[in-house]
Amino acid sequence: MSFDAHQLDQLLLLGAVVLLVAILAVRLSVGAGLPSLLVYLLIGVVLGDSVIGIDFNDANVAHALGFAALVLILAEGGLTTSWQEIRPAMRLGLSLATIGVAVSVAVMAVGAHFLFGLHWELAVLLGAVTSPTDAAAVFSVLRRVPLPRQLTGALEAESGLNDAPTVLLVSLVSTGAALDHGILGFLGIVVYELGMGVAGGLVVGFGGAWLMRRVALPSSGLYPLSVLALAILAYAGMAALHASGFAAVYTAALVLGNSELPHRAATRSFSEGVAWIAQIGLFVMLGLLVTPSDISMYEVVVAALAGLLLTFVARPLSVLACAFAMRMSLAERLFISWAGLRGAVPIVLATIPLAEDVTGSHRLFDIVFVMVVIYTVVTGPTLPWVAARLGVAQRGEPRDLDVEAAPLERIAADLLQVAITERSLLHGVEVGELRLPVGASVSLVVRDGRTLVPEPRTVLRHGDELLVVTPRKLREATEGRLRAVSTRGRLAHWLDAPDR
Repeated sequence: MSFDAHQLDQLLLLGAVVLLVAILAVRLSVGAGLPSLLVYLLIGVVLGDSVIGIDFNDANVAHALGFAALVLILAEGGLTTSWQEIRPAMRLGLSLATIGVAVSVAVMAVGAHFLFGLHWELAVLLGAVTSPTDAAAVFSVLRRVPLPRQLTGALEAESGLNDAPTVLLVSLVSTGAALDHGILGFLGIVVYELGMGVAGGLVVGFGGAWLMRRVALPSSGLYPLSVLALAILAYAGMAALHASGFAAVYTAALVLGNSELPHRAATRSFSEGVAWIAQIGLFVMLGLLVTPSDISMYEVVVAALAGLLLTFVARPLSVLACAFAMRMSLAERLFISWAGLRGAVPIVLATIPLAEDVTGSHRLFDIVFVMVVIYTVVTGPTLPWVAARLGVAQRGEPRDLDVEAAPLERIAADLLQVAITERSLLHGVEVGELRLPVGASVSLVVRDGRTLVPEPRTVLRHGDELLVVTPRKLREATEGRLRAVSTRGRLAHWLDAPDR
């Protein structure tokens, strides 16, 4: 097949238009509280053979490109995740990614076989491809909901680690090799792949961080490229050793993202841009792979019922099975059950049996596609409301403000944004009464759409937003003091508060 410059021009034109439309669609999806994947999937469907007429039905290409996109998305997730936030919840996140996945697969497989009449092979595949949460959906939606660290940390850790066992299960079932190993053999393979993947990611992460701190590159733009290349190296290296590349790339990126590296802000921004391109390309491609006219009413009904089974039975049972990993209230368990966001990962995993030409795989792909769309429409926009109703939202919590600030990088400082809500006891407190750690300060107050440079006697009000600069080593103490005053007033921790 030949490919000339004219065809390249047409491809670049189409790609640029699709990319710009997709970027503009981000604003629409964020405003509606929906993960962007729905808009991108719709773009792919419109471009497909049912509307505009682009014919794309190569499951092997979709499988390969889907895995490549997931590598970039997981790398961005690790690079932008704070270890300090997920560390207390790592035990729960790892339990959800292993024990929780096993429970969910079992429940879905049994339900799909006895309730929907699917053959055992397709039933197990349906359970396996729908059990993992999606990193892109979790990172994009949950980071806009002000939640306690243990909840966001657990859900982010789960989404970063649960791809590995499900990819292995889907691959073994699709190739017919699952029965060859037996249950103990399969568990041994899972332990090996996860263990080796995490170990390899740690080696690449710490080794890469050590190297990056000692290599003086001639251009600042080379540092983000190098960090991303290290994360991809972790994936490819572990995959070559038949270990979990997904566990490796997330672990390596997590280590690199939490290391003191040159140009950290630029690296975060670059990785986010690359991840957005990967998400857009992935979802549009998956939309192209679907032919809506081929989806029967039976598949729509099965998808809707399977979504109900997953949402109200399989997911809550998987969370309950992992309750031993961390003390949680009933409200927190209910929220984690509702916040198991699915997205591109189930659809990408459904391309594996397609590529292996498993009997009924086209029906399975259509069911998973419809199920993901329905599930995302139901859960995505409702997460803030559910968090508020369950009482787990904390709108007064300090949160990161994504900025490109080289001076802060040079002095190893962070810029925090704090919103003073109606229930916050920060109302009426003077800036000087905050008694933040020495070196931290309130640099700006945003009030009624106007900026105010505060003085020690400036009184804070409901609705104010504060920009707080703190040295990175004092960030935890600064956030702790702000939370204390917000919940208990100006006299909170008075005796042990740092002197000003």
